Amino acid sequence: MTKTYLDKVYDTKADKLTDLYDEWAGDYDGELTDNGYATPGRLARTLARVAPDLGAPLLDFGCGTGLGGAALAAVGFSTLDGCDVSQGMLEEAQQKGLYRNLWITEADGALPFDLANYNLVTAIGVISTGAAPPQVLEQLVDQMAPGAMLAFSFNDHTLDDPAYMDALAAVTEDAAFIVTEDMGDHITSLGSKSKVFVLEIA
Repeated sequence: MTKTYLDKVYDTKADKLTDLYDEWAGDYDGELTDNGYATPGRLARTLARVAPDLGAPLLDFGCGTGLGGAALAAVGFSTLDGCDVSQGMLEEAQQKGLYRNLWITEADGALPFDLANYNLVTAIGVISTGAAPPQVLEQLVDQMAPGAMLAFSFNDHTLDDPAYMDALAAVTEDAAFIVTEDMGDHITSLGSKSKVFVLEIA
């Protein structure tokens, strides 16, 4: 049986992940959709229930091919910007016509824009094993403005990783608080789950 990118991603070393995502870009939407990727829709609906203004500029951090952007647009978010470390993924996102601005970002976490300008930020399947390391959660929270909301997801692998849970505990100690959280399907064909969190920056 052919090993899919979905199989490979959790076994790929961190310094090779951008290359993997560049290679995966053309097949990403099809593979994830065929396997029942439920987290983007769940996160979008969860954020829409608590966000004060669906028209406010929203940054889709780690937007990939724009699957998350499509889910956000479907529930009414109307001003979307996106960024990602993978040029291949961004080229796929550009074709969807969902985003006002799209930026390439560096693996060291440096951003070509001011995160404090966004009252809404999403990181859908981004801060997790097989993607961004746990310190990215703290970096995002540190750069966001008080009162802004960050919506992100932790899949099964990530929920079982103490480093990610420690990062969440650290930011919710004094920098942010959990507005809502929801456990549900992640990739239905695998029987995997994810937890969606919405934080408000203190």
